[in-house]
This record gives sequence, C-alpha cells and structure tokens, in this order.
Amino acid sequence: MTGTCGFIHCFTSSTSDTSSRHGFRVTGDVCYEEAIKVVSAITPVPGGVGPVTISMLLSNTLDSAKRAFRFT
Repeated sequence: MTGTCGFIHCFTSSTSDTSSRHGFRVTGDVCYEEAIKVVSAITPVPGGVGPVTISMLLSNTLDSAKRAFRFT
C-alpha cells in the first residue's frame, strides 16, 4: 500500500479480552495503526461501513420484493 491508496475495512474478528466487560473485543483484520501510515484514507472497525452495508441489504430486499410482487 502507498500514500495514494485508500482502504475500506469490512471484516472483523472477535478476540478474547479478559479486561473487557463481555470477555471479548471486536477487532479488524488489519493493524489500523500501521495501515494509517501508508494509506490516504481508511474506515475504522467497528463502525466503518456497517451502516452502509445494512442500508444496502435493506434496499436490495425491498427491490427483490417489488420484483416478486410485480410492484413498480
């Protein structure tokens, strides 16, 4: 990656964290602190593209229902 590169971070993992209230922590698959040094833009995890993903899933579901019921 170079400084002219952008990075959209979509995936998360959960790791054990005994200091956390729930016993785990949600993390990204890329080290944010290292990646931010070499990219021009990056989305955070959690909270980066999740709202966009949810809205697109709902939009696609609505489009599918319209097609299924021949509603324009």
